[in-house]
Amino acid sequence: MTASGKMTASVRTFVTNVINGFVKVTHSSFALLGLAVAFAAIALLARPELRQAGEQRLMGWLQARQPVVAQLEAAPEPELVPPANRPIAINPKELPREQAAVAYWLSKKYRVAPEPIAALVTEAYDIGARAKLDPMLLLAIVAIESSFNPFAQSAVGAQGLMQVMTRVHTDKYQEVGGHLAAFNPLVNLRVGAKVLQECIARAGSLEGGLRYYVGAANLPHDGGYAAKVLAEHFRLRQVAGSRAAAAPAGKPVLSTKAPADTSGTPSATLPADSDKVALLAGA
Repeated sequence: MTASGKMTASVRTFVTNVINGFVKVTHSSFALLGLAVAFAAIALLARPELRQAGEQRLMGWLQARQPVVAQLEAAPEPELVPPANRPIAINPKELPREQAAVAYWLSKKYRVAPEPIAALVTEAYDIGARAKLDPMLLLAIVAIESSFNPFAQSAVGAQGLMQVMTRVHTDKYQEVGGHLAAFNPLVNLRVGAKVLQECIARAGSLEGGLRYYVGAANLPHDGGYAAKVLAEHFRLRQVAGSRAAAAPAGKPVLSTKAPADTSGTPSATLPADSDKVALLAGA
């Protein structure tokens, strides 16, 4: 046999051995998997308490996820076009005490005029009632995303109060006159609420929805975004609850002392913001 013939035979033998070895390993793996499934089935049949515990854990997980999804599926989508007569600034003294307390507190903390903040608070309550979203949650997202700057824009193009990716959600802005409507604070709040509603429904939980909203759903962490939003949400709920109860009748709360941490950090500074375009596109 020539040298080339010997080389060909050696290669053929090597390939044959590799294929046979792969087949044996694959068969062994399937056999082990089958044995594992069989042992698990036998264990569940022999010990009903294990099966019952597993079923209870599964049902608990499904029940924990279902209310959020069911509530959002039943809730109507927020209208994107605000009423034509809705002002962008109102006197906070004309608001209910709870809303006035929130407006004055946000005005002082984020150093913005109370009149446009009062209009945003009213708008958040209206959207929340229609879409079954907590208005304090919407205001908390605005605080963390833009610190109530309606003209804010991130490095990747997220715009307005709620830093919505305008070029991703073009379909939503088409209903309200085009992409420039992103800088209308009332419109941006409504579009952002709709995006948030979709994110929560997709994730099945509030925390998961916030991760989708900031573009960190497929990342190992969200840079603390959800924690910041939920912390601000908690503070706003405290303000709305305690201040409304403590305010004298007929007299609005002028101001409250802001917490030590008064830095509203927009999510544009988070590492996850670079992925916001891709992830929110499918929201």
